[in-house]
Amino acid sequence: MAHPDDGANCRPDLLGDIRIVDLTMGWAGPLATRQLADMGAEVIKVESCQYFDWWRGWESTPESIAQKLYEQSTAFNTTGRNKFGITLDLTSRRGKDLLLVIENYTASVLPKLGLAYERLREANPELVLVSMPPFGASGNWMDHRAYGSTVEQASGLPHINGRAGDPPTMQHVALGDPIAGINAAAALVTALRHLRRTGEGQYVDLSHVESMFPLAAHGLVEQAIRGTPPERCGGRHPLHAPWGAYPCIGAEPWIVITVETEEQWRRLSEVLGIDGDASRFAAGPDRKKHEDALDEAIASRTELQDGLALERRLAAAGVPAAVLRNTMDVLYDPHLEARGYWQWRERAFVGNQPNPSAPYRPLGEGHDNRPYAVEWPAPTLGQHNREVLSRLLGLSEAELDALEADDITPSHHSLRRLRHWVRRRPRRHPALGTPTCHPCAR
Repeated sequence: MAHPDDGANCRPDLLGDIRIVDLTMGWAGPLATRQLADMGAEVIKVESCQYFDWWRGWESTPESIAQKLYEQSTAFNTTGRNKFGITLDLTSRRGKDLLLVIENYTASVLPKLGLAYERLREANPELVLVSMPPFGASGNWMDHRAYGSTVEQASGLPHINGRAGDPPTMQHVALGDPIAGINAAAALVTALRHLRRTGEGQYVDLSHVESMFPLAAHGLVEQAIRGTPPERCGGRHPLHAPWGAYPCIGAEPWIVITVETEEQWRRLSEVLGIDGDASRFAAGPDRKKHEDALDEAIASRTELQDGLALERRLAAAGVPAAVLRNTMDVLYDPHLEARGYWQWRERAFVGNQPNPSAPYRPLGEGHDNRPYAVEWPAPTLGQHNREVLSRLLGLSEAELDALEADDITPSHHSLRRLRHWVRRRPRRHPALGTPTCHPCAR
């Protein structure tokens, strides 16, 4: 459902004929499938009530379950929009009519679940499977488990981050996850193009850590050429100066200023009145040589000025600069508001929440530079069980009732189900015809 009241366009129909079974958890895989859902693909997120997406939260205490905290995660709500959500023991799922499948377990998990690519392809030769193990589906580390921060360390990026003389510095935002998610979305679309050109499915192996290497490429190249790793330089640039965050006054107490060209430096000098120090800072090499003095000269001038006002003056002068905004600033930023970037959607258990728009939007007649719509929020646990299983598998109401009563497609999490699962043995359910236990996947 589109929301014309907030000025958004309907979702694009670029992938409207594509169905994706989303077995991913966390940030990386769900971010990849969210991008395809934003492009119009039918994304069916499959979870188990015993092993639901841990992006919903980690706790299984009686208090957290009673309060349904697993339905209140802002992280999950951000990556789950425009998706259908079902609960299902993964070994019970049919492969009927699948086109794209994506998962981000270690390399051995899908075969343990009876969902190896060869088996899935028997049901549909055109099937595309994208696997996102942390270190790829082959090699010595293929079965190693990892999270975004683990992958970041393995890529070498922290070794070139941080201040000179300090230990390596992580980003502390699990950077490996979103980078892998963006690459996985591109891999999915590429595999889909191959399918449309050749009629053949594909098994795509996407490594998180290899997705990270481009971010550390300059360090790897320098190591290869010079034989030594690059020096860490904190917030400074290895070649250009000034380059950093400087104090100011007002609601935004820091402003980042970056200068690459002599023309930018000349204009910055005019705005801040640094002409008296021109001899030491005349050219790029001089500024880099006297960088400490340069930063002091700039800070002594910026600390007396309002950050937002200075940002506007520097922008008008053609100098790259931006104040450091906090989360509240971003949420209510006038520029983003004018673009209709945040789309507010009502969701059970959390109320009205902001959803970021896709970063691309149509231009031209009839669009008026409006973003594509977030048509519905992230699904609650098992929200679309009956709709999806009846529509895709043709299950009757009686069969759906039996599956739900037997805890194969429950719609909420409970400690009873968790304890019950630990004691369960593999068995078969007549509605699905395959074992219903869920072996530990992580």
